[in-house]
Formats: sequence, C-alpha cells, structure tokens
Amino acid sequence: MSTETLPHTNLTSTGGRKAAAKSNRTRAREFALQALYQHMVGKNEAHAIDLFTQDLAGFHKADATHYNALLHGCIAEAVELDALILPILDRKMAEISPIEHSVMWLGAYEFKHCLDVPWRVVLNEYIELAKDFGGTDGHKYVNAVLNGLAPQLRPDEVASDRAKGKTTPKQRAHVAEVAKPEAV
Repeated sequence: MSTETLPHTNLTSTGGRKAAAKSNRTRAREFALQALYQHMVGKNEAHAIDLFTQDLAGFHKADATHYNALLHGCIAEAVELDALILPILDRKMAEISPIEHSVMWLGAYEFKHCLDVPWRVVLNEYIELAKDFGGTDGHKYVNAVLNGLAPQLRPDEVASDRAKGKTTPKQRAHVAEVAKPEAV
C-alpha cells in the first residue's frame, strides 16, 4: 500500500494563513484591526479597547509594542490618515466598511511610521487581513488604495523596487500614473 504525501503549506483550505504560521507582528495587526473596529463602530475609547483586547486569547503571542503603535497611532492620526486615503477613493468614506477603513488606516500608518517593514510586506499583510476579515472583494479595494498610497509614502522604496523589477506591471503602471506631474 503506497501513501502519497501532499506538499505542506501554511494555508487553510480557504487560502488564509494557519494560526501556527502567523508571525507575532501579523497577530498584532489582527488585534489592532479588531480594536480599531471597536473604536469605529462602538465608539469605544482607546484605553478601554486596549484593556479588552489584551485580555483576548492569543494576545500573548502578538507583538504588543507593534499592536500599541498601530492602535494608538491610528486613533491619534485618524484625520491625517483619512486625508491621505480620501483622494484615492472612488466613493465617499461613509460608503467604506469599517473593516476596510480600519485596514486602510493600518496600512497607511505602517507605510508612514514602520519603515523597517518593506512596503510590499505592508501591502501583502493588509490585503490578507482584508481577505480574512473584510467583505468578499474588499481586499481588492484595499489593494488599490494601498497601492496608491505606497508611492506617496514610500517613494524611494517603491521606485527602487520598480527599477529592480520587483513590482507587478499593474503596480508599475499605477506608480507611473501617480508620479505624473499635475497639469497646470
């Protein structure tokens, strides 16, 4: 009797990452997303959300420092983050789900402040979060918005990746469009 082994992957049957495969920063992003959702929908204060979230199962496996920076940074810079995101949207902010809105805040915040995380990693992490927690095609919208923000917030890094051929044709076209001088 022969047995075949299937290649080992770190993905669930739906394509999400298995819990064991998640890094402590990925877990921090998940908890920050849940906390921001509470802030947006429940209008809860950051301190109360923080206490609640840090008591959740699995939080001890998250990077608490990264979680704190994301949660408190996004809340403190909410108006500035919305100002960055709004020009890229093709609809009113009120029409964006709280999950996708929170994911966009988190991605924009990391682009701005977490320069140790490559922009492509930031992009991929938040697309995955939108897939796991957002609406059916919400990740596509998040992808478009964060791809629009990346050249603004990480111009040198995006340009360097573009020069090395590390971006997709769609990303290169978007970067070229964003980089065009505005008509006078």
